Amino acid sequence: MEFKDYYQILGVGKTASADEIKKAYRKLARQYHPDVSKEPNAAKRMAEVNEANTVLSDPEKRAAYDAVGAQAWAQGARSGDDVRPPPGWNAGGGFGRGGFSQNFGNGNFQTHFGGETGEYSDFFEQMFGGHATRQGRGARRPSGPIKGEDQHAGIELDLVDAYQGARRAIRLSGAKRNSHGQPVSDERTLQVTIPAGVKAGQLIRLAGQGQPGLNGGPAGDLFLEVHFRPDPRYRLDGRDVTQHLRVTPWEAALGASVEIATPDGAAVAVTVPAGSGPGRKLRLKGRGIPNAKTPGDLYLELDITLPGAVTDAQKAAWQALAAAYPGFDPRRA
Repeated sequence: MEFKDYYQILGVGKTASADEIKKAYRKLARQYHPDVSKEPNAAKRMAEVNEANTVLSDPEKRAAYDAVGAQAWAQGARSGDDVRPPPGWNAGGGFGRGGFSQNFGNGNFQTHFGGETGEYSDFFEQMFGGHATRQGRGARRPSGPIKGEDQHAGIELDLVDAYQGARRAIRLSGAKRNSHGQPVSDERTLQVTIPAGVKAGQLIRLAGQGQPGLNGGPAGDLFLEVHFRPDPRYRLDGRDVTQHLRVTPWEAALGASVEIATPDGAAVAVTVPAGSGPGRKLRLKGRGIPNAKTPGDLYLELDITLPGAVTDAQKAAWQALAAAYPGFDPRRA
């Protein structure tokens, strides 16, 4: 998502007063209005200025924007920067369709709404999109029931949650629209059931937990996009999971039966074939992320761990091994 720094666009500070914002907007409007400007990008620049003014001149929109923008500024983001990395950005807050932002660290969500009629950037539509953008400038409100907008956010899980399922308490805080379409504060806690078998990128639907409807219409839904916390023990590819399996040189050379703990905590006996080398993968079919139709597979990638030579007996053992392979030169091989 291309971030829009509205303060930068208007050329004002983040503590600018309403009067300073108005003056900056009028100055830029005179400079870039297509009817008077000779600059080739005047129309595009004027659209950016109008959008920035739409948000910063409205106290409610500005407060909502500041709550989200602060997280982008903390990472040095400026207008035009891509602020949509995976867990790294979202773990500190991000932008979701319909205006949700989330902090994975403490389980907080913030919701923001607002908008006016006009042509806006994708960033604006993601923050203030939907029928909220059509409430201003004397727009006529429909008289019939209107379903509330669906909301999108993220939830970060451990890999074991995908195997066993889990329940998470998620605290939502921010703003919502009341039955009159006016923004009001909103704080609530949801108990979310994480079904076993979820995978990265999957959406968990919470029916009726999105934005309230208007004129008696039903509420929208909340969709939580699944992300997994980074874990150095595992790599994920869809429902397939890869984990490292450490073996001794003699287990790799002669073969062995070893016991491992799978991501779901189960103990499984695994046969290491004789003559195995580092990097070889052993496949445990169906032991990846579960699924009723096609569960993933678990791959064990072999790491050969060399013991040290500290005691005289250990040194003698390594010397005997060297003597058993006269002329062996791994660099030449």
